[in-house]
Amino acid sequence: MDPLEARRAFFRAFPTIAIAIFVTAIDQTITATALPAMAAQFGVVERISWVVVAYLIAATIAAPIFGRLGDAYGRRPMLFIAFVLQGLGMLAAGLAPSFEALLAGRALHGFGGGALLTLAMALIGESVPARERGRYQAYLVACFMGASAAGPLAGGWLTQSFGWRWVFLAGLPLIAVGFAMAWRLPKRGLAGGSFRFDAAGTALFTLFVALLLLMLDRAQRMNPADYAVAAGFAAAGALALWALLRVERVVPDPLLPLPVLTDPVIWRTNLLAACVSGTMVSLISFLPLYLSVVRGVEIATVGAMLLPMSLGGGTGALISGTFLARTGRNMLLPSVGLVLATAVLCVMAFGAGRISLTWFPWLVALSSLGFGCTFPAVQTTVQVAAGAARLGVATASVQFMRNLGAAAGTAVLGAMIFVGFALADPEVAERFAAAMRGGREALANLPAGERAVMAEGLAIGFRAMFAGAAVMTGVAAVLAFRVPLRRV
Repeated sequence: MDPLEARRAFFRAFPTIAIAIFVTAIDQTITATALPAMAAQFGVVERISWVVVAYLIAATIAAPIFGRLGDAYGRRPMLFIAFVLQGLGMLAAGLAPSFEALLAGRALHGFGGGALLTLAMALIGESVPARERGRYQAYLVACFMGASAAGPLAGGWLTQSFGWRWVFLAGLPLIAVGFAMAWRLPKRGLAGGSFRFDAAGTALFTLFVALLLLMLDRAQRMNPADYAVAAGFAAAGALALWALLRVERVVPDPLLPLPVLTDPVIWRTNLLAACVSGTMVSLISFLPLYLSVVRGVEIATVGAMLLPMSLGGGTGALISGTFLARTGRNMLLPSVGLVLATAVLCVMAFGAGRISLTWFPWLVALSSLGFGCTFPAVQTTVQVAAGAARLGVATASVQFMRNLGAAAGTAVLGAMIFVGFALADPEVAERFAAAMRGGREALANLPAGERAVMAEGLAIGFRAMFAGAAVMTGVAAVLAFRVPLRRV
């Protein structure tokens, strides 16, 4: 396929891919703004995080299932199913009469969202040759960044103007458009051969993911009483993983084909993606707190200060994708970019308090530029290494590792903030943890004097967090240099 044909194939599939990516990427940010309103209506402040956790568990489980089903039955019919599941989940969450019904709707919503994202990314690999895929990553990054920027604004406006239910219901027209656009996709022949669904592997994988994410949810609450519960979830999760690996070695058609996933190219690239995702999501999650509490930036200005971070990621993806398409060198720019990001995070760890607010957003943008250089390489490298017959499974493995990296990264780096804070001033750190359990609004309502004391201790915690982020990014850089496949 020449570049012109590849361009036509991509833009024929792009409307469907763009809607699938946008509706799944916007979900977390648009929902986060409505959580206080949901908690107030149902009286479940202490359980409101389950609205996010339920979605994340279901989305992580759906990725390998629909990756495997897409390989067996084709991605076009699976996209129809995924759009329907996503739409039903939105409708169920938007009309939920109770908190339990809301969680059920969110689980269905997440299952459809995880399926959509996996199928959309695999569809790119199916439609465009490997060398040309990187050229179009900037369009996909634009969808992600646009969703990230639009989510808080749209969520706040919808919740304030129409109520929190419209955060879910307003997405239904997009689902309808995506479903209609999927009809334009070409029908493709299947790989052939029999397919037997791996029920035992799916059940064990579901149990493992649920226990793992529950453990991470407990671990990041900054409450010592939750650590024993987290340890229990970790032990049960390890047992579920052991059983899963035993089953996947003997079933004829495994959900997780271990020979593919243990390929050095695939596992190193996936681990790289997890480290990058963990660092990026942590920065997105914690930098607003750092800027508002430690540096005293007005809440209304924080979003504008983080805009260069979004631009940096998109720019890095565009440069790296173009370079990949022209040279086939898939890991050169990611390696350099991650070294750059690691260096920037080290500067922030040792000198964050001395960096002016004028320069701070651009330093963050520079680190994001390095992260963005990995976006085109990760999907393309894993898909090429797996081959066409395992395209869906390989793509799903990337989504799973990104989800896992995001959850683990925010848990570990969030804990580092609190540990660094606690070592500096245990009493003030405990008051900060209590305030955090009431949400960022509770922090904003603290007396000015107490906020100032907390800001001093929190600055130490954030230096620890930046140092931890530098370590994670450094590990990703080492992995990028050691991926065996250097040209696609």
